[in-house]
Amino acid sequence: MKGVESVDIEPKAHKVTVVGYVEASKVVTRIAHRTGKKAEPWPYVPYGVVEHPYAPGVYDKKAPPGYVRYSSDPQMNHLARASSTEVRYTTAFSDENTAACSVM
Repeated sequence: MKGVESVDIEPKAHKVTVVGYVEASKVVTRIAHRTGKKAEPWPYVPYGVVEHPYAPGVYDKKAPPGYVRYSSDPQMNHLARASSTEVRYTTAFSDENTAACSVM
């Protein structure tokens, strides 16, 4: 396939790792067609890639160590981000903010 840089096959784990610039759905379809077996994309991404890995819908107890569930759903990702109002409330009394209010 065009865009595939490398393919790593692990027969004991029933796992194929494809690296490159290609759509995951096309790779899954082609693998399922060529092998005649069920194929599905790996639903987890490395922990460091996600902004807030412990947000509801992203954190998954079934994930292997160092991985969290990938969420491309914008509503799910919205849960993980703080709004500007929340940021203002949390930084109002911060020591790092020079314009912060100090109450004694």
